[in-house]
Amino acid sequence: MDELIGLFPVPLLRVPGALPAGLVKALVEHFSAHAVRENNSSGHLAHTEMLRPDDSPLFVEAAALITPKLADFGSALLGERMGWALKEMWVNVLDHGGHQAMHNHANSFASGVVYLTPTHPESQTVFMKSPGGVDFAFRNDHAGMTPGPYNADKWVSPAPAPGDLVIFPSYLMHAVPPNRGERRITLAFNAIPARLNSWGYVISFGG
Repeated sequence: MDELIGLFPVPLLRVPGALPAGLVKALVEHFSAHAVRENNSSGHLAHTEMLRPDDSPLFVEAAALITPKLADFGSALLGERMGWALKEMWVNVLDHGGHQAMHNHANSFASGVVYLTPTHPESQTVFMKSPGGVDFAFRNDHAGMTPGPYNADKWVSPAPAPGDLVIFPSYLMHAVPPNRGERRITLAFNAIPARLNSWGYVISFGG
């Protein structure tokens, strides 16, 4: 029997209801007023400064719920279950008409988003293939073709509810299309594993 094998997939962990409603509400109420840093990709996008998890009791509570999920994700990403540390956390506030340009996250191995408010269907996070040279020079893009995991250049994440979490490799490109709905607030973070061991060459990362 013929067998189609999907080589080298990219892991993305989706955790519905990772943060409880009470914590989500408290994060929105506290950090909405602290998101004053402008983002050069959109005049309707602002964020807080990069904070360590222990800079806020609310972040401490959120980190305690997120970290075990990082260990689950890390076992798929790196092939071993180990400790993980949240490097930094911040809150994004995207008003009507704002967008977030395509980007990835440096100096980390896993990144994630917790959705704190409802998201308009046209403003769900979009993940994209790297713009590097991994595709053929010719494309087959037209109305009659069927996009799938082997030929699509983007994937729109499922509609999130407040408290939902996604974790993905930090190198994965992602963006948010123009927001057609009400204010969209998310908690983002970067994380690193405790260490990497490549046949005895060990690198340990600080917390």
